[in-house]
Amino acid sequence: MSILKDKNILLGITAGIAAYKSASLVRLFIKSGANVKVVMTPASKDFITPLTLSTLSKNPVYSSFVDEEDDNEVWNNHVDLGLWADIFIIAPATANTMAKMANGVCDNILLATYLSAKCPVYFAPAMDLDMYKHASTKASFDKLTSYGNKLIPAGTGELASGLVGEGRLAEPEDIVSFIEKDILNQLPLKDKPILITAGPTYEALDPVRFIGNHSSGKMGFEIANAAANLGAQVILVTGPTHQKTTHSHIDVKPVTSAEDMYIEVHKHFKSSDIAILSAAVADYRPKTVANQKIKKKDSTFSIELEKTKDILKSLGEIKSNQFLVGFALETNNELKHAKGKLKSKNLDLIVLNSLQDKGAGFGVSTNKVTFITSAGDVIENELKSKAEVAKDLMQQILKQLDA
Repeated sequence: MSILKDKNILLGITAGIAAYKSASLVRLFIKSGANVKVVMTPASKDFITPLTLSTLSKNPVYSSFVDEEDDNEVWNNHVDLGLWADIFIIAPATANTMAKMANGVCDNILLATYLSAKCPVYFAPAMDLDMYKHASTKASFDKLTSYGNKLIPAGTGELASGLVGEGRLAEPEDIVSFIEKDILNQLPLKDKPILITAGPTYEALDPVRFIGNHSSGKMGFEIANAAANLGAQVILVTGPTHQKTTHSHIDVKPVTSAEDMYIEVHKHFKSSDIAILSAAVADYRPKTVANQKIKKKDSTFSIELEKTKDILKSLGEIKSNQFLVGFALETNNELKHAKGKLKSKNLDLIVLNSLQDKGAGFGVSTNKVTFITSAGDVIENELKSKAEVAKDLMQQILKQLDA
């Protein structure tokens, strides 16, 4: 999964022959999972049609401040466009538009949107060789980068004039790669190894039966996605679940039993900077596992159970510099029990959720949690989607790490 997934990308197109590459760029952004809108200078419509870009982006294309629909004038709000965008990329960026951007000239909707944008702005120049080398163009580059805009260098090759040299618009794949790498390089957990557990464990009774719980693994998978989106390299140890992830920064290690999870977690813990144990691990397992299916005979049936290894406690006993996070699912005296678990297992943070809270717990897409830190802070959160809870958790971890 690309780091651009779910990002709002605004693509600005100016009047150069390289505008034909914009169609491929839109397709690549859509393929990465981003939401795409396009804003054009009026003259750029001579090189590529708004209909093409609208069809590919699945959104209206903006090229003027006012559209006429059924004899009514519709105002295209450049401020809203600028605020909507997580990323603004101008490609191709002509010498004319860059000079206007550098000097605050605002005579079309693209330039007005640029001046309104609060997000990172990338620009990819495209022009002929002599224009690219001109001192005024270099001055525009320097001024734009001094404002915090990011230059995607032009390529070298045959140009529309027939000359060979610098000035070619970077290829769409290279533009996407440049933006992805730039975002990753700024992420707070870039390349940090993080260990996360998710899902239930199944404790075998015989070859066809097991003791388990109702955990779906969704919370753990959302945490893994949130950590990966912050640049982390995630090892996700998960019990049996239907949850899936395609994120390129998540390495899934499927396990079945508590013992399997114990072994797999200990393989990776020492090399991890952060460990978040959200799995619902069985506290007990059958003492004896039958080799063959147990036949129904008597009206009652007893199973002797034995304790499983306490994975979280075992990590708390051996941790050195790792930041260790546990989960507590409680049904009564929730805060007291969670604080006790935080201390007894040597945790840096515990996430408490109660089955008494409607919309929290297993098998639902929402959760209501309380963060309890090793410093004694208690931070209550509202009912949110598990994806939002995961983001909140990662922000809380970063806050404590920076303290």
